[in-house]
Amino acid sequence: MSVVADAPQRALLSDRPVLAVGAAAVIPRLPFFLACTVLAVAINYALGKEMAWDLLNHHLYTGFSAVHDRFGQDYFAAGPQGYMNPYAYVPFYALVASGLPAIVVASVLAAVHSIILWLTFELALTLCPSGTPAPRAAFAACAVALAALNPILLQEIGTSFTDITTGELVLGGWFLLARTVRTPSAPQIIVGAVLLGAATALKLTNAVHAVSAAVVLLFLPMPFTRKLRFASAYVITLGLSFALIAAPWAYRLEKAFGNPFFPLLNNIFRSPEFTTEALRHLRFLPSTLPEALWRPFAMLDPWFMVHEELRAPDSRYALLLILAAILLWRRLWRQRLAVQADGTPSQAGAATSTTPPPANLRVLAALGCAFTVDWVLWLIGSGNSRYFLPLACVAGVLVIGLVFNLFRRWPKVRNYVLAALFLTQALQVWMGAELRFAPAPWSGKWFDVAVPAALTRHPTLYLMVEVRSNSFLAPYLPADSGLIDITSSYPLEATGPNGGRVRSLIQRYAPHVRILVTGERLYSDAERRAPTVSGLNSTVQAFGLQIDGGDCATIAVRGIASDPEVGTGLPYPLFLVSCALIPDHADHSADLARQRTANVVLDRLEDACPELFSPRRPPTGRYAQMWRRMYLNTDLVAWVSKNEVKFFEPVRGGDTVYLGSESDWARTPPRLVCGRRNGMYFAQVLNSPPDSKAP
Repeated sequence: MSVVADAPQRALLSDRPVLAVGAAAVIPRLPFFLACTVLAVAINYALGKEMAWDLLNHHLYTGFSAVHDRFGQDYFAAGPQGYMNPYAYVPFYALVASGLPAIVVASVLAAVHSIILWLTFELALTLCPSGTPAPRAAFAACAVALAALNPILLQEIGTSFTDITTGELVLGGWFLLARTVRTPSAPQIIVGAVLLGAATALKLTNAVHAVSAAVVLLFLPMPFTRKLRFASAYVITLGLSFALIAAPWAYRLEKAFGNPFFPLLNNIFRSPEFTTEALRHLRFLPSTLPEALWRPFAMLDPWFMVHEELRAPDSRYALLLILAAILLWRRLWRQRLAVQADGTPSQAGAATSTTPPPANLRVLAALGCAFTVDWVLWLIGSGNSRYFLPLACVAGVLVIGLVFNLFRRWPKVRNYVLAALFLTQALQVWMGAELRFAPAPWSGKWFDVAVPAALTRHPTLYLMVEVRSNSFLAPYLPADSGLIDITSSYPLEATGPNGGRVRSLIQRYAPHVRILVTGERLYSDAERRAPTVSGLNSTVQAFGLQIDGGDCATIAVRGIASDPEVGTGLPYPLFLVSCALIPDHADHSADLARQRTANVVLDRLEDACPELFSPRRPPTGRYAQMWRRMYLNTDLVAWVSKNEVKFFEPVRGGDTVYLGSESDWARTPPRLVCGRRNGMYFAQVLNSPPDSKAP
């Protein structure tokens, strides 16, 4: 072939970056990328505004705290989550704070989120290096379509979640590393490492993707010594990128708590203001090895809490496993036939086809092996598919690559297989998936908050007394106001370092200290509705405070979704009542003695079944005559109330489990049989009837 005749083919094989100038790079891609963006914006509009639990609890607050120093006036304002690296949430906060309508804010976010589909397209082109432009574009379009049919991805388009935005950095890094398998390039490896390091710094769950991406470097077409040099450059650059992005926030955490990753890794840094037990969230982790092996097929089930909180059936991982098994079987079968024909496996394999496979086998192997390592690490670490979003796009590319390779001799069969694959996944998403966390209508701004004038006259310290904080109010309160959530997923006791911090802020803001709780007003015990004055007093009395029922005001938040965890339904607003807190000089020695007994019982419960009640020795919170502990690793809540010991899993629901009387546990701890099976926790006191429930 002449140089002139070969020029278009060489230009096609070069796969220049998206921003390269020239028809070969820009013209084929631009319409497709615009279509992806338009599709993302349309999907976002159809699904509605997101008002998820996480948004109200910490997403808006963390972005706000990144640009406003809150360490001196807030304390656990958004629970432990409020201290995660906040920089990825700054764009969402900035857009909301700009006053733009919610639909505009979400459309901008959806457009940014569509970049993950662009990167999927580029990764697919890297995997499909040969052929004319039309088949290559079809290959990449199929990969993008399969990536877009991810219920988790659809849930998060146009929302405050940062899994997509940080996932784009991850996918960009994987794309550049995959390109080096075809054409080794130190600059591409370094840029890929920079992207993966930044993604990890912004969201630590991306660390597994940065580690597993190194597997791709094993497939570089070069001697081992050069691979080692490239791998060293990758690791060093990855570490420097992570340190550079993480350092500013880590410095502030180290200065405030003595732990640069607070509250994570506190079993290493041992800040006295958080548990020093190891944290390992078990919500989506398989209980046994058979459960782990079955996970790709379990994800077909359109049910809650399989690999994410909402229903999110996904057939792609089972398909990927089946296709990989077929490819392996076919390879072994051909090698066996070659041996029987007195030939070598390599000779037989070379003779089977004169046309190159649609997907580059080296790149396919590199991505496949790295994906496998990532899947294993992810399943060991979290099993939460929101943290697997960028690799879900890689899975789509791998599935299409395997289909095109397996059926390259039978294009009609391939097309039927692709049609069946897309139809199956689309039906799964359409019929079985929930595609938005707490959707709300598009109306006005993202938050429509009406704060009474009485609450704007003085900087005030607000004590929140709910597991889900209302920290999203921080930008709407006077700038010098402070927030503390004393009953978050990590309740703050009145003693020890946590109590010292809370008391210091109370003294600083006194007499402008108020309680903040969901509800239109406070109720008496006789009205049998929450929140009650006596119940809230029991929570704040440990800090020497009580409610002044004559000084209350109500904040109205309109546009909140109909969500049981939020506690309101449209078209009614979310009401938050705030009442003044005044000194409490009553004698509570009897309550303190009661709490000491409850702590002894809960300690014994944890020692009897550490696999359920973990991490051990969390702080004890109180509401009315209930003393309770929340276990971050297992999502369980255990409590002592009315001489009964019980536990419950609020995330998955189910029955409250009765474990005997408080007096029995206080005298001699009974023996328990307990554990976790199929994602559910069970416990039973020995010598008691099976499946005992509270009397």
